[in-house]
Amino acid sequence: MSNTGMSMRGKIIFYEDRNFQGRSYECMSDCADMSSYLSRCHSCRVESGCFMVYDRPNYMGNQWFMRRGEYSDYMSMMGWSGGIRSCRMIPMHRGQFRMRIYERENFGGQMYELMDDCDNMMDRYRMNDCMSCNVMDGHWLMYEQPHYRGRMMYLRPGEYRSFRDMGYSGMRWMSMRRIMDSCY
Repeated sequence: MSNTGMSMRGKIIFYEDRNFQGRSYECMSDCADMSSYLSRCHSCRVESGCFMVYDRPNYMGNQWFMRRGEYSDYMSMMGWSGGIRSCRMIPMHRGQFRMRIYERENFGGQMYELMDDCDNMMDRYRMNDCMSCNVMDGHWLMYEQPHYRGRMMYLRPGEYRSFRDMGYSGMRWMSMRRIMDSCY
């Protein structure tokens, strides 16, 4: 039996103040609400793995992808005022990546299947909008601007019938990339 999914664990340490000061909270899995551990969070250190952090509890709101490194004052880097409220560990994935993107909600309209990164959906597929998707294999990041810029959304395997219902009303997704195991 293969245990590649468990061989490397992620570890992130959150600090109340900038420059890794104040109380800290160590996390090695998902955390839906950090307010019970820290009243605020202004810096963090990713010791291993990759994480998505969110500025609202329950993995909602703005998202930011973090790989191994030190973030002494990410508030100014991200432009967030409220700090990190929840985080999700991204499991390591080895093997193929596969995702179907759809022009309309509930898997309607044009459909394209991706197995690699796409830096500009409009150029590659002539798709004006992407409103739902089905992730079959791997973990992905979608970005609101071409070339992996702007706000992002983390997608793990599963069906996403409506980005609007997920709280992304009025946002367009223009590029997407695979989360590879290089951050471990």
